[in-house]
Amino acid sequence: MSISRKKYTKEEKLEVVKLAMDEQISIESLAKRFAVHMNTIYKWRSEFTKFDTAAFPGNGNPILTDHEKEVLALKKQLRELELEKEILKKALGIFSVADKRNLHS
Repeated sequence: MSISRKKYTKEEKLEVVKLAMDEQISIESLAKRFAVHMNTIYKWRSEFTKFDTAAFPGNGNPILTDHEKEVLALKKQLRELELEKEILKKALGIFSVADKRNLHS
């Protein structure tokens, strides 16, 4: 029998994190209250302090910094340009063969 994990929404995680930031409430009591492991709360709090409102994007979407987003965009552009270059090389080869045939006719 498998154990199903509860999935927490962004709003629920933010609520737990905001309560965890309050020094009067212990992480242990929050863990019991929300049925979450203490390490999970520490992880959520760390993610929130690092990414603020961009934390917890959901659906397996990675959290990216501006620099990482730029790198991904540049890699995508590079792949597109390399593909375009390969297409142009093949087209040049096709037209070169056609020109050679026309010269000998």
